Amino acid sequence: MALASQLSDAQEAPARKPSLRMIWPPLVLIVIAIVLPMVAAALWLKVMTSVAIYALTAASIALLYRKLGQVSLAQVAFMGCGGWVALRLAHGTGLPFEINILAGGVFAAVVGMIFAYPALRMRGLYLALVTLMAAGGFGILINVIQFPNGGDGVLGFAVKSVSYMPRPWIAQSDEAYFRYCVAVTFLGFLLIHLHERGKPGRAWSLIRKSEAAAMAVGINVTAYKIWGFALSGFLAGVAGGLLAGNLQLLDARSFPAAESVMICALTIVGGAWNWYGAVIAALLYRFVPALLNDLGVSGDAAFIIFGAALIHALMTAPRGIAGQLADLAGRFGRKEGER
Repeated sequence: MALASQLSDAQEAPARKPSLRMIWPPLVLIVIAIVLPMVAAALWLKVMTSVAIYALTAASIALLYRKLGQVSLAQVAFMGCGGWVALRLAHGTGLPFEINILAGGVFAAVVGMIFAYPALRMRGLYLALVTLMAAGGFGILINVIQFPNGGDGVLGFAVKSVSYMPRPWIAQSDEAYFRYCVAVTFLGFLLIHLHERGKPGRAWSLIRKSEAAAMAVGINVTAYKIWGFALSGFLAGVAGGLLAGNLQLLDARSFPAAESVMICALTIVGGAWNWYGAVIAALLYRFVPALLNDLGVSGDAAFIIFGAALIHALMTAPRGIAGQLADLAGRFGRKEGER
């Protein structure tokens, strides 16, 4: 009874008041969104737009790992689902860009809810294998039906004539679209933050610690697990819609199952416990290979760097690069306070 009472109190604990640590992240993103398009070349602006998009995908992976202790290797498939729906609506209905990417996110959320059912009975390696197999199945399916490109029929695929997805009217140029993607990614991060500070976040924390204890205090474990996977799928689906707008045309080769493994590993390397860990993961995934190519080195060499970074994270930095940076900042702050 004492344990149940303590857990119930923890569940109903009031949210903490906002601090400076919650204020500076949006300020940093605003500065980046304003300054970077002014100084970056066209190629690097495209790369950084991809970084903003994949940061949202990495955040969706980190959410499941951090709050529920679940590993999903199907996030790239969720991106593909969101991108497919966004493209089909854009070509077939002419709806506003925002509605298209939200519809893609909702569809990916429904797929995420389906993926949540295996999570009710398994976790860890077994769940990772199930989601990886599902991602592989998506790759096979999308190779057959292809992505919509302005064709007729239900699938909207044309062999000869190809149409490109229109961008939002406020973000026609690459500079404006970069800022648009940063803004949407920030809203995604904010949505995660609101969930974590609210009742879902407290429920997820208890479920991660002990499902039996969570059920003992009246938490619907099934509902909250499905909720977590649905939110994760929604964020990845929106990222897929943003990617469709960035490239304006998607290809089945853009969503191999192996990429889900890579993004998940880099999310752990970047740090799943801090919001900027997702940004670090996206920088490693998109910026580092582009930088190596620009230096005349094959971008595939980045896989060697990623492998070494993952071993380092697993052995010496369980909270990833973001955790190490937070510890370094904490030590520096203590030293400054002692002076």
